[in-house]
Amino acid sequence: MLIHWIWLATRPALSQRQKLAMLQIFSDAEDIFFAAQDSYRNVEGITQESIEALADKDLTQAEKILDDCVRENIQICTYTDAMYPARLKNISDPPLLLYYRGNLMSLDTQPVIGVVGTRKASAYGMTTASRMGYQIARCGGILVSGLAEGIDGSAMKGALTAGGSIIGVLGCGIDIVYPAMHRSLYRDTERNGCLISEYPPGTRPFSWNFPRRNRIISGLSNGILVVEAPYQSGSLITARLALDQGRDVFVVPGNIDVVTCQGSNALLRDGAIAVSSGWDVVSEYAHLYPEKVRSDGTVPMQIIPQERETVLRVAQKTAFSRKKEASDKKTEEKPVDNAEKQSYSNRQELFDSLSEQERGLLEPLKQGEAAVDDLIAASGLPTGKVLAMLTMLQIRGVVRLLPGKRVALK
Repeated sequence: MLIHWIWLATRPALSQRQKLAMLQIFSDAEDIFFAAQDSYRNVEGITQESIEALADKDLTQAEKILDDCVRENIQICTYTDAMYPARLKNISDPPLLLYYRGNLMSLDTQPVIGVVGTRKASAYGMTTASRMGYQIARCGGILVSGLAEGIDGSAMKGALTAGGSIIGVLGCGIDIVYPAMHRSLYRDTERNGCLISEYPPGTRPFSWNFPRRNRIISGLSNGILVVEAPYQSGSLITARLALDQGRDVFVVPGNIDVVTCQGSNALLRDGAIAVSSGWDVVSEYAHLYPEKVRSDGTVPMQIIPQERETVLRVAQKTAFSRKKEASDKKTEEKPVDNAEKQSYSNRQELFDSLSEQERGLLEPLKQGEAAVDDLIAASGLPTGKVLAMLTMLQIRGVVRLLPGKRVALK
């Protein structure tokens, strides 16, 4: 029964791992509740303090939480429910319960991208987050974020503009709107996706809840996108958790002179994947979800609708200028013969300018594209070193990253 799951989830002196270990011995929370006290000693790592907490069978607190959920129209998903997200279940310390409002959709059948960043974002960061959220949704991704000010909120609003589904993971009870300025975003998230929390109704947004919350954002996701983050940012905690969970980490490169980009740029140095569009992110999972991932080359995929008119106006002006410039040229050119040769020459020049280590890494690519894992194996270098080198080579225009974690010379 749900009341026994709530009782187990609220037991003090038991870590998340201990509670999960108990579920390996007892089939569910009801069995744990009615088990003899001596049987608890069979759980690995159990302490006397934990056993005493389990011996307390008072259900008053659990009954109140259940009543609050009914009153606030909050649903509960337990760890053993079929609808519990499989990716989240596979992290080292998944939540025992998920309190939610909205549609807890099947998150394992299409790409889920977590988007995080600083609350005190620059104008560049806010615009980029909105555009990335829009593009991720247009390309078939579900966006997960924390509903915070700054990057989180902008990315979620961008995805909503594209008609996408979003998941908001909270560091407080679902009945509490935090920050208060995002009340309308809360409502939109519930209508177009789902609000999720491991905390029961009434839980205040204490600062220590949010680092715990971050493991759920990364745990639900195939990959995490960091848009803009300074050093000492909670977004970097999410990125580290994602790496520990075996998730991909993507980063939008930022201005090296802007403080709020220093942490995210450091992730690039450490081997994160540099991206400049939502398609760069979602395309990494095209081989896993071929029916869901889609490339949309139209103008709305590249920009959010509010920017479309401006971009079209600039594009028309540029096209007119180029046409005029071409008509004003007096000199004749041979358009065909030297173009390819020049392109090859430039590429060879660029290749020759690389370090010996970089040339050795790229040698297999002269035969065609290759898997990143194969390059790592062939180079004999540490994985982080190879990923960092490939990121810098991509930025310098030497290589291009392809779907399915493959790479080719540009």
